[in-house]
Amino acid sequence: MRRIIGITLTGLALAGTLAACSSSDNSGSTYGGNPSSAAPSAMASSEPAAPAASGAEVATADTSLGKIVVDGTGMTAYYFDKDTPNSGKSSCTDQCAASWPAIEAASTTPKVDGVTGKVATITGVDGKPQITIDGRPIYTYAGDSKAGDVAGQGVGGVWFVIAPDGTEMKG
Repeated sequence: MRRIIGITLTGLALAGTLAACSSSDNSGSTYGGNPSSAAPSAMASSEPAAPAASGAEVATADTSLGKIVVDGTGMTAYYFDKDTPNSGKSSCTDQCAASWPAIEAASTTPKVDGVTGKVATITGVDGKPQITIDGRPIYTYAGDSKAGDVAGQGVGGVWFVIAPDGTEMKG
């Protein structure tokens, strides 16, 4: 019985996180949706390459989707289609930012390994440097539990994994 209750509570916590992605902020923007909208293959994970030994804040790793951009701990990096490239700001705030944390840098010149897209920073919603690739802010997903997970791929039709050249992986 305790196991069933624990599983139920875990499911409710995940449902709350996902609900935050589909809720609207005061501006009326939506932030995602049902994770079942992701392709079934995107829900799989594989053992990624280890994060860059160089201490990079963004690097590349091999996953079930192929070679992708990851943060310094190997967690998958995502674009949010509601962000405007080169606007200098993130559209993911409040509950969205809780479910989709910004990938931050220690300085305005992030350490990079293997990423060929143009890497820079903007001032993130919390005032810290948020990493951008080709002018677009990048994020991790709270629903990914370990390095190499790609559960955020395609969520709500607005969250997508990033290829090393900075393109969005929609296929």
